[in-house]
Amino acid sequence: MRLLVVEDEPGLAETVRRGLSSDGFVVDVVHNGEDAVWAATENEYDVMVLDIMLPKLNGYEVVRQLRERNNWTPILMLSAKDGDYDQSDAFDLGADDYLTKPFSFIVLIARLRALIRRGAPERPVLLAAGDLTLDPARRRVERQGQVVNLTPREYGLLEFLMHRRGDVVTKSQILDAVWDPAFEGDPNIVEVYIRYLRRKIDVPYDRHAIETVRGMGYRIAEDGG
Repeated sequence: MRLLVVEDEPGLAETVRRGLSSDGFVVDVVHNGEDAVWAATENEYDVMVLDIMLPKLNGYEVVRQLRERNNWTPILMLSAKDGDYDQSDAFDLGADDYLTKPFSFIVLIARLRALIRRGAPERPVLLAAGDLTLDPARRRVERQGQVVNLTPREYGLLEFLMHRRGDVVTKSQILDAVWDPAFEGDPNIVEVYIRYLRRKIDVPYDRHAIETVRGMGYRIAEDGG
């Protein structure tokens, strides 16, 4: 089993390398994000251990670039941070597991073996409604072949609608999925973001993908409007 360790602290990197090698892994080590992208692109690995705080490219950017290149090597991210948002960002970009420092070496080995057994994840299915497409892996939206730049909230709303294209979803369903089940603000915020989305994915292309179903909610037309 071949494994790539990406860690900028030489002492920790060597400790992890020795421990993994003694457990039967063939281990390559690099110390910055640029070398990580190069190594993972040039070689095939069964799994990668990736620190977040790295020189040149941070771990988040390494994951993003690899997934954009359709590299689906399982990635376990290491970080001194343990906040929910840090983990959420890692998973949103395409990481497969997350472990905070300091960590148990036994737990690290168990997590890595679990990822190897699971294998490389399948590439997420491209979501499409006519000429409107959303690539969950790249978090990329296109209309008529042109990239549409969305804010994170706009993207989350569009992804939710695209997963249910053709179906009507209510404001409360949107709030629960895209905002938070405990959201206590004005539910009309959904209408505001629907308008934002229309200005970006519909108006410039003279299309009507997002439909309002009076008294019920919204839907994405299956043919993209």
